[in-house]
Amino acid sequence: MASKNPISSSELGMLWLTFQEKTLILRVLEYFIEKADDQQAKNIMGGLWQELDYYVKKIKDIFKEEGAAIPVGFTSKDVNLNAPKLFDNGFDIMFLRILKEVSMGMYTINLNMSYRDDVMSLYEGLTTITQRVYKLSTLYLLDKGILTVPPHVTMPKTTDFIHEKSYLKGLFTLSEKRPLNDIELGILHHGIETNNIGMQLVTGFAQCSEDKEVKEYFVKGLDLAKQQIKLFQKTLLDSDVQFSATSGCTVTTSTIAPFSQRLMMYCVYLLNGFGLVGSGFGAMFSLRTDLALNNALVSKDIYMYAAEGIRILIKNGWMEEPPQMEDRNGLIGD
Repeated sequence: MASKNPISSSELGMLWLTFQEKTLILRVLEYFIEKADDQQAKNIMGGLWQELDYYVKKIKDIFKEEGAAIPVGFTSKDVNLNAPKLFDNGFDIMFLRILKEVSMGMYTINLNMSYRDDVMSLYEGLTTITQRVYKLSTLYLLDKGILTVPPHVTMPKTTDFIHEKSYLKGLFTLSEKRPLNDIELGILHHGIETNNIGMQLVTGFAQCSEDKEVKEYFVKGLDLAKQQIKLFQKTLLDSDVQFSATSGCTVTTSTIAPFSQRLMMYCVYLLNGFGLVGSGFGAMFSLRTDLALNNALVSKDIYMYAAEGIRILIKNGWMEEPPQMEDRNGLIGD
C-alpha cells in the first residue's frame, strides 16, 4: 500500500469545518432523540447519530496521524438533555432535513477541495449517508402531513427557445411580468419552506436565550425570515399561484435552553451560509429581472445579519479559530 501524501491546507481546512458541523449535529440529535415521542423519528435520528459519530472519529484519527491539534467542536457541555421539550413533534425531522440540505452542499465543496484518497472517500461516504437520510426525512414528513410539495403545473406539450428580451422583464408594472417558469416557482417555494423552519428555530432560540444581545439577534433573525416569506408569497400571489408550504411546527412554552448560547449562535451561522448560497442560486437562475433582484437583495440582508452574528461569536469567545498558515512576517520580524 502506497504511503499517504501529507494532507493539504484545503483538506485540513475542510475537515476542520466538517468537524464543527458534525459535532454540532450530534449534539442536536442527542437532544431531539431524548425528547422524541415518535419511534420512527427516533430510528432515523439514532441511525444518523451512529454513522456521524463514526466519521467524527475518522476525522480525529486523520488529525492525530498528521500531528495536528484536534478541534474542540461541540461537546456534551453544549447540550442539556434535561431541558424540557422546546419544539413540538415533527420539528426534529424537519430541522434534520434542512441540516442535510446544508450538508449536501458542503460535501460538494469539500470533495472538490480534496486530493487524498482517504479524504475523498470520507466525503463520498458522508454524501451517501446524507442523501439517504434526506430521502427518509422527506418521506417521513410527507407521510405525517407536515411537509407539502410545490404546486402542480400543466405538463408542457412542446419545447421552445427564448427569442424575446421581454422574457427577462419584470421590474416595473404587473402587465410586463410573464408567468413564472417552473424553476422560479421551485425556488420561491423552497425559500418559503426553509424560512418557515428558520422562523420556528430562532423563535425557540430567542425564547430560551439567557444573553440579551444574543436574544435580540435571534429576534432580528425572526423578523428577517418573516420579511423573506412575505416577499416570496407576494411574488406567487401576483402571479396567481396558490402557494403551499410546510405547516411548520410550534414552539413550546419552555424557556430553558437545550443548547449552549455558542451552539445556537453557530447553528444560525451555518444556516446563514446556506441561505446565502440559496439566494445566490435564485438570483442566477431566476430569469425575470424582479426575481433576480429580489434574491440579490435577500443575499445582502442575510450577509449583513450573518456578519453581525460573527461579531457576537467573536466578542464572546465562541468562535473557534480555523487552522491557518504561518505568520511569516511575524516570524521574520521587522
